[in-house]
Amino acid sequence: MHELSVTQSILEISLEYARRNRAGRILAIRLQVGEVTDFDDEWIQRYFDFVSKETIAEGAKLRLTRIPARLQCRACSFTFPLDRSTWDSQCPSCRSKDTDLISGREFLVDSLEVE
Repeated sequence: MHELSVTQSILEISLEYARRNRAGRILAIRLQVGEVTDFDDEWIQRYFDFVSKETIAEGAKLRLTRIPARLQCRACSFTFPLDRSTWDSQCPSCRSKDTDLISGREFLVDSLEVE
């Protein structure tokens, strides 16, 4: 249910930006969402539809772009994709398991489409 609080934040950020730029209506909101977040696209839209009622964002469509999960090895600095089928974090270059997740957890408002 944390999608509700997240969508409330999306709405607040979008409304503030729209106000500052004198937009009359928000048509779409582009979001960047890391692939390892557990947000469900359909539920985010449903919650957004609920929280945006009677605002200039009512009816706006959320357009999500998933950001791939990438790891970086602490031993050799090699950067590689996380294999989500196995969740294996072993570096393919030096075989170290000492890695950091450097992308894939993002959640940000990228841009708005307004009138």
